[in-house]
Amino acid sequence: MILGMFDEAIAAGAPRHEASKVIGISMRTLQRWRCKGIADDNRSGPKTTPRNKLSAAERKRILRVLTSKEFRDHPPSQVVPRLADQEKYLASESTMYRILHEEKMQKHREPTREPRKRSRPRERVAVAPNQVWSWDISYMRAPVRGMFFYLYIVIDVFSRKIVAHGVFESECGETAADLIAEACDGQGVKRDQLVLHSDNGSPMKSSTLLATLDALGVTRSLSRPRVSNDNPYSESLFGTVKTRPNYPTGAFASLAAARLWVEKFVRWYNTEHRHSGIRFVTPEQRHSGEDVAILKKRTKVYEHARKCRPERWTGGVRIWSRIEEVRLNPEPRPCEVAQV
Repeated sequence: MILGMFDEAIAAGAPRHEASKVIGISMRTLQRWRCKGIADDNRSGPKTTPRNKLSAAERKRILRVLTSKEFRDHPPSQVVPRLADQEKYLASESTMYRILHEEKMQKHREPTREPRKRSRPRERVAVAPNQVWSWDISYMRAPVRGMFFYLYIVIDVFSRKIVAHGVFESECGETAADLIAEACDGQGVKRDQLVLHSDNGSPMKSSTLLATLDALGVTRSLSRPRVSNDNPYSESLFGTVKTRPNYPTGAFASLAAARLWVEKFVRWYNTEHRHSGIRFVTPEQRHSGEDVAILKKRTKVYEHARKCRPERWTGGVRIWSRIEEVRLNPEPRPCEVAQV
C-alpha cells in the first residue's frame, strides 16, 4: 500500500526525495522494502517512551538558556563548554542542535554564503560512440619545482577511446575550447548529438568554452563541486596514466618530453590496451564497431571448448556479450524482485 502511494506520487511528477519526506520514510528504507516484496508499512514504531526522552520542562529550560542574552549569539558547540565552566550540564550539543532545528531557530548567521544542497548530475546514457564525452585536466610534474604541465584528455564514455588530448603549460578555457572544437570536427559530431561532462574547475566553466559549446550544439554537464565520483571515467583514466610502468617517477625533462610520452600512451591505450570495462577489447575496436565480430568469435571459441571437454565446465561459458549501453551518473534504481 505504502509503496503504491509512493509510485503514484512519482508518476504524477513528484521528486523522489520529496515524496519520501512526505510519507516519513527514507529512500533507503523504501528500496529495502521493494527488494523484499513488502507493500505495506513495515514500521513497528516505538512500543514504549524512551527513558532518556526530555520532559517538557527540560526542553523549555534548554530553550530558555539558548535564547538568553548570554548565549543567544553562540552555537551549541560554544554553549556546552561555557555551561561546563559554570558547573552546569543541560544536554549534549546534538540534543541542543536538534531542539533548535525542530523549533526552526537554527539559521545561518555568518557573513559567509549559506550552504546549498547540490543535486546529483543528470544521468547520461550512451548507446553509441560520440554521444557522451568526459574530460578533465591533470598535473604532470615539470623540471622546475612547484611548476607543472597540464594534461588535457577527452574520452568517449561509450568506447573509452581518447578522442582528444594535449599537454600545455597552463590551464585555461581558451585551450579547452580549441581542443574540444578540434575533437568534434575530427569525429564528425553534429549539433545536439553530444553531451560533454566535466568537473567544476574554472576552465570547465569559462565563458569561452561555454560559447564554443553553444556554437557547436554540444550540451554541457557538470559534476557537483568537490565530488570526484561524478566524473568517474576521466578519473579512472588519469589513474591508468599515472600508474603506467614507464611513467616518470620524477619530473618530465621538458614540455616536448611530456607530449611525446602522452602520444605514446594514447596510441597504446586506444589500439593495444584491452579495457576491462568493455569486455577486454580495445577502445578503437569498440569505437569503430569491430568489437561486435570479435566478441561473437570469442563466444564461439568458448562454446566449442566446452563442447569438447564438458567435464571441465561446471556452469555456463564466460559472458562475452557486448555491453550495449554505458551510464554516466546513473540514477539509483530499486531492486527488482525475482518472480517465482
